[in-house]
Amino acid sequence: MKEEVLVKALVYHGPNRLTVENRPDPIAGPGEVLVEVIATGICGSDLHGYTGENGRRMPGQIMGHETVGRIAALGADADEHLSLGDLVTIDPVLSCGECAVCLDPGEQLCPRRRVIGVDPLIIAAFAEQIAVPARNVVVLPPDMPADLGALVEPLAVGFRAATRGGVGPASAVLVIGGGPIGQAAALAARRLGARVVVSEISAARATLVTQLGFPVLNPADVDLATAVEAELGRRPDVVIDAVALSSTLTQALQVSAVGASIVLLGMGSPQLDLDAYRVSTEERTVIGSFCYTAAQFRSTAEWVAANAAALEPLIDDSVLLADAPRAFADLADGTSNASKILVRLGS
Repeated sequence: MKEEVLVKALVYHGPNRLTVENRPDPIAGPGEVLVEVIATGICGSDLHGYTGENGRRMPGQIMGHETVGRIAALGADADEHLSLGDLVTIDPVLSCGECAVCLDPGEQLCPRRRVIGVDPLIIAAFAEQIAVPARNVVVLPPDMPADLGALVEPLAVGFRAATRGGVGPASAVLVIGGGPIGQAAALAARRLGARVVVSEISAARATLVTQLGFPVLNPADVDLATAVEAELGRRPDVVIDAVALSSTLTQALQVSAVGASIVLLGMGSPQLDLDAYRVSTEERTVIGSFCYTAAQFRSTAEWVAANAAALEPLIDDSVLLADAPRAFADLADGTSNASKILVRLGS
């Protein structure tokens, strides 16, 4: 009898409980590829799942969706343009790809979508190997720093938000929140030609955002509306709220220009207080943004590959799989203020 092959994985067992365990080696089925994972980033949603805050992670689940790896096996009928050893990242949004919603506004809103790292039945990317549909694999240049492939997913989230807000070369943009997703939104807005300023209260995050080339304002130290206008030359016509608390939404409405677009990108609270008069009487538009389309994910992968050196500051730490439970615990209790930690699973 053939001996069962096992891979190591980080398994969630309830709030604040993660263990490294052996799991059966996944197999690439028809139309799938097997990816040997190099590294996977710890996302804010992973952390909130770990603490039990969002209730979207189930005991026994393997999380992880910001990942990079190499193709280890090709299933039958896998894309003929894929090859063993290709450096790849993975679009974690699994959709039907056929319904009207998938075609417009996008696969991320498909009523039948499943998301790697969120769906408890899918072995996700905090494992040494993962089997995924070939169409969700995006090949990266072989000479780019592999770790940066794990940044494609969060950067695509930011790009979607900037495009949802209609950001362009004439835009003046305020990003509220300088964490990983706020950083992604700021980078995307600059990528689209806008002038950008970031609001952030954490000194550590402010330092990183400054290293990325953005002016940073601490709303606890300045009158935000006045300071933003001074930086941008006018009030912002787009505000991307990468926090999404009632307080930050109120800030967005107070500091933005009349007729501005407010993009809700963060998931700080499921319920928010809204100053409806500032929306209606000054014709602001409040817009939701979730994930990205498949095309936006691929476009972001190309952009990351072309701007690798400038993006390296986004990764400020990495840990081995055996040390991942401690990394989660340190992030959860505030011992660590790292912005983006990668969990290393291979080479």
